[in-house]
Amino acid sequence: MKAFRRVGEAVSAKFEPAEADALATMAGQVAALVADRAEYESDPAVLRLLPDAYPDDEEASAEFRRFTADDLAARKVANATVVVRSLEGAVHARSATTVTLDQQAAQAWLRALTDIRLTIAARLGIDDEEAEPAGDPLLLDVYDWLGFVQESLVAAVSD
Repeated sequence: MKAFRRVGEAVSAKFEPAEADALATMAGQVAALVADRAEYESDPAVLRLLPDAYPDDEEASAEFRRFTADDLAARKVANATVVVRSLEGAVHARSATTVTLDQQAAQAWLRALTDIRLTIAARLGIDDEEAEPAGDPLLLDVYDWLGFVQESLVAAVSD
């Protein structure tokens, strides 16, 4: 991948087909996890993506979730869907493909990348910046790569 850069009012990056496929797959998996959250409500990733607002007050937390969870989940699914759709051409390309995002799509990507990284962090047992990750080294490499993608997008949007 070549890092995101500003191009007029948009930002763009070049993705290899395998990178685009991996990112689109992860975004789709996060969307499915959030959409089917009732089935996975005890999954650490779901708990990280849709945390309790009041962890010490079960009743208040349930009430808050009742009014906010569906909307929050729908927004997370929508953000992930923007990523998947943005990468459709790159996934099936034979060589690196430039993906261009307007400001609205870039913001959706930033939120979706955060959700994907939170999901992977939950799988690796990363609770804070100082936590020693455990588990699959390949998954840790993917987590780090997603950090690069996100950091380059933040830099390009901020330019």
